[in-house]
Amino acid sequence: MPDTPQKFYLTTPIYYVNARPHIGHAYSTIAADVIARRHRLLGDDTFFLTGTDEHGQKVQRSAEKAGIPPQQFTDQVSATFRDLWARMGITNDDYIRTTDDRHKRGVQKLWRDLEANGAIYLSTYTGQYSVGEEMFIDGPPGTLGPDGKPTETVTEENYFFRLSDFQLPLIDLIESTDPHAPLHIQPEAIRNEVLSFLRGGLKDLSISRTTFDWGVPVPGNPKHVIYVWLDALANYMTAIGYGSDSPADQAKFAKYWPADLHLVGKEITRFHCVYWPAFLLALNPKLKHAPDEPTPHLTPAEHAEWAAKWLPKSVVANGWLLFEESKMSKSRGNVIRTETILDTFGPLCPPVHSPPGDTSASATDAGSRDDGGSSGLQPAESTPKDAGALAPCLTPPTKAQQDLFASDVIRYFLLREIPFGQDGSFSFDALITRYNADLANGYGNLVSRTLKMIETYFSRVIPPHPALEVESVDSEVSFTAQSCDKLRSYLIDAPSDAAYRFERHGFHSALEGVLQLVGSLDLFLTEQAPWRTVPGLSADLTFVRRALILYTAAESIRLITALLYPIMPYATASVWRQLGLGDIEEAARKGELKDLTWGGLKPGTKLGPLAPIFPRADKGLAQIMNEMEAANATAAAKTTTTDAPLTESFSDIKPIATQPEASATQKSETPEPTPTPTITIDDFIKVDLRVGQIAIAERIPKADKLLRLEVDLGPILGRRQILSGIAEHYTPEELIGRRIAVIANLAPRKMRGLESHGMLLAASDDAHTSKPILATFSDEVPLGSRIR
Repeated sequence: MPDTPQKFYLTTPIYYVNARPHIGHAYSTIAADVIARRHRLLGDDTFFLTGTDEHGQKVQRSAEKAGIPPQQFTDQVSATFRDLWARMGITNDDYIRTTDDRHKRGVQKLWRDLEANGAIYLSTYTGQYSVGEEMFIDGPPGTLGPDGKPTETVTEENYFFRLSDFQLPLIDLIESTDPHAPLHIQPEAIRNEVLSFLRGGLKDLSISRTTFDWGVPVPGNPKHVIYVWLDALANYMTAIGYGSDSPADQAKFAKYWPADLHLVGKEITRFHCVYWPAFLLALNPKLKHAPDEPTPHLTPAEHAEWAAKWLPKSVVANGWLLFEESKMSKSRGNVIRTETILDTFGPLCPPVHSPPGDTSASATDAGSRDDGGSSGLQPAESTPKDAGALAPCLTPPTKAQQDLFASDVIRYFLLREIPFGQDGSFSFDALITRYNADLANGYGNLVSRTLKMIETYFSRVIPPHPALEVESVDSEVSFTAQSCDKLRSYLIDAPSDAAYRFERHGFHSALEGVLQLVGSLDLFLTEQAPWRTVPGLSADLTFVRRALILYTAAESIRLITALLYPIMPYATASVWRQLGLGDIEEAARKGELKDLTWGGLKPGTKLGPLAPIFPRADKGLAQIMNEMEAANATAAAKTTTTDAPLTESFSDIKPIATQPEASATQKSETPEPTPTPTITIDDFIKVDLRVGQIAIAERIPKADKLLRLEVDLGPILGRRQILSGIAEHYTPEELIGRRIAVIANLAPRKMRGLESHGMLLAASDDAHTSKPILATFSDEVPLGSRIR
């Protein structure tokens, strides 16, 4: 009988809806998704929660500023979070909103349970309130809150929670050395900050408000609304059934609670490591007492017994993303939208395998190189950009696939660039540099050059792994066998090393280790040079030598790809298919990525159709992304609440190209044809006109007139990128598959940060007022044919 799966329940921070999501929100959510995917492949019964925090004075004021009801405001903003996570392929099992009825019921139950235990009392309070942080601050009037804005003096009747009763129990729990005790806080610096705050003494906490009404009403006293943090933190329980009368929901809560991991931003650790565990400790029935009686004293062991059943096992804080050396925040206006990166990197997504399950087609052999270069499938550094051709069963990616590809780029960069738990810098230049170095020229090129050589030398079949008794026959083969053994021994330890790092949320170091494997394998191929013909070596031993090298390389790629899967699920799925291994998601579900041992790639496995993995990114993409963000900031600053019903930071960019209205006289005039100079036959011969087929056509962000095309010019010239100003006359969909005339020897020209390598031919009138008609050819004309 298989072991009963272990449950694993993890949560992201519940995101506040006073503005759209930015890259910082994506950072936490990506980390959670990576952790969830890894636990699922390990066989754990995993539940992954995210959602939005929608109550409080700050939201109410934002809605008033926008001129719409708070519920409408939160509906719109919450949808932007939900939609973004869907675009990015985030695998959350539930999405909780604090305006959900199930949540409101659960929050009111939590209030009643705390009140019944004597943990809540009614009093009055005057203090300095930070609206931005939804909390009272110690200090005189005008004190600056954590958000840098002056606090407001507030006097009101409040309900209070007896937070002061839990100072010592919390210190005991956090300082416990028992590895099975709850409330493990990481990183160490955050743990020390929490302990310092606790040792400074705790005051009872105000947990209701009467100065606004956008919140969950206090049971029995609806003029009060429940403090936004008590409300918000309860989502971790209400999402899995707390407060429900349904037996199924109650069983769900019993199954998954307590949470195994809360992922939070470091600025909200006090709420998660002090307030939240105190609320949960206060539910202990042993603490029940009348309001006018002192709180019963429990021993540390009694608190620990309850905590083991009710407190989160671990709270892990990620650092801040810094842009221009400042923390990204909506108030500073220096946030980076994740959509900007998705829209810019998405068009780099390579063609995809279609139809599913068809592995009969392969890339052409034209343009293959003796040194193992991939001939345009994933060009090696020295390979011309336009070299190579693609398998005929590959089709342009859908928008959804482009989003998933770009999401992989973001996932890899954030988790490789920034040690989790520390602050890290973000820039578009760094993103492109890391992408090109690690993914395009590293992992992607390694995969493509290896599989291309297997296609060339072994007819697209994983070669055998011959027995090594041949070492006594030839020194060259013996040396190859020893090198393969050395690399294999290095790879064997990689899965356990990566698992150790992943378990400690060391994504940065885990990926660093995997990229070292990529580098070692690349060096191995360069040194062994399977394309090299050894003088005097028989055909049989040449076969053995190449089989040893390329089986070792392919199996190494399988292990590396399995390790990268939680980080880059879309790209690794492509590699898995190309290795002939089918669906990597299915492999994960079956546990095939759990215990990675050498030899899982069976000789004789037929490769799937080969395709690029990570085409190189032009440095000009950084300028495009900067322009997009600048345009967004400018549009947001100019937008009124009438134009954007959310907030100033919520305006969508919809640039409209405007032309001055022509006068009636101008409209009636027929322009004189422009005379063209004569040329000689020698001039004409210089123009290399070719027949090409449009394989990919897509719009360029923020460019109304330009389309980015990838045109297949046949096996000799391969594919190339061409930018064409026909977006006002043709949709990308109607262009794909057309055979057109191309000037193939036009000097490259850079536009919008992208290089154009050619020009399309089209007919139009001399005034250029009609739609340009592309010069096209029938399918019987071979691609690359010269037009004379």
